[in-house]
Amino acid sequence: MNLRSFFIPLLAASYVAAHGYVQKVFIDGTEYTGPLVGSGSTDGITREISTQDPIKGATNPDLTCGPGALAASKVADANPGSSISFLWTGASGSPWPHNVGPMMTYLTNCGEQSCADYNPNGTEWFKIEEAGRLDNGTWAQAALLNGVPAEVTLPSNLAAGNYIIRHEIIALQNGQAEGGAEFYASCTQLKVGGSGTGTPPSSDLVQLPGAYSDTDPGILVDVYSNTKASYTFPGPPVVDLGGSGSSSSDPSSASASSADSNTASTPSTTPTRNHSPSSVPASSTASESDSQGSCKLTLPTGALAKRETRPRHVSRIMRGLDFSFLQALMH
Repeated sequence: MNLRSFFIPLLAASYVAAHGYVQKVFIDGTEYTGPLVGSGSTDGITREISTQDPIKGATNPDLTCGPGALAASKVADANPGSSISFLWTGASGSPWPHNVGPMMTYLTNCGEQSCADYNPNGTEWFKIEEAGRLDNGTWAQAALLNGVPAEVTLPSNLAAGNYIIRHEIIALQNGQAEGGAEFYASCTQLKVGGSGTGTPPSSDLVQLPGAYSDTDPGILVDVYSNTKASYTFPGPPVVDLGGSGSSSSDPSSASASSADSNTASTPSTTPTRNHSPSSVPASSTASESDSQGSCKLTLPTGALAKRETRPRHVSRIMRGLDFSFLQALMH
């Protein structure tokens, strides 16, 4: 048996087994650390998810805000034109493991209530950004492997109000097979100020799930057969609110300042997790400013600082093996 051909796929499977989540969000340079996966924590501005595994199927109810998402207890201040960056990371603080497929960003308006009290199940969303294949044939998503956050700019004429911003990655390394696409969604709660007046036309509003199907040309697609081919984004077009839109990943990492001073009241009841699009505490308040598939391995060229996350998906057997002999096999 060729030991090299046996062990390398084994290591690849363990590397991507847990996939990833949004570890931090940066809003105009202020850093907000997200909750640990599966912790049940509602502290912060980003909705906690129950697992780092991908969402499978374009009609999966977890597509709204991620698997078993829980409403966060805080909201963050933003303004039209604010820069918002999402730092995606892999399991246990490892780099994000995928590099092919689009990234898209949506907003939904929570109405008069704080988004900490809002359940987005069945609500309508509008797209403010999409980033796909670059002119050189690579994907904007690939920058995440090097620890570069995905940067989005809020529309410059966005009307003031309470919004959930939803950042989404569709990993397409298995997109050549129906149902092979992997969806990752993360929701962060905002209060947008300013004097903007822009609201989306009804024709640009969609439900999530509901905007995609597993046979859409941007979801059922072999991204390796022609790396220069144009890509068709799923979902609605990027909305035009009468101001400037948003951009794809910035090649430079977002600067950050501490947001630890933000305070918010905690929910008066213990939130209950379910796998509808999002679970909301029965009485939460917030202060302002405050199915799995196999993967092809993509080794990162950079690394993020390690951070313990729950659950850890590498088995005891894999952790106990000594792979030092592989170095010799590779030569």
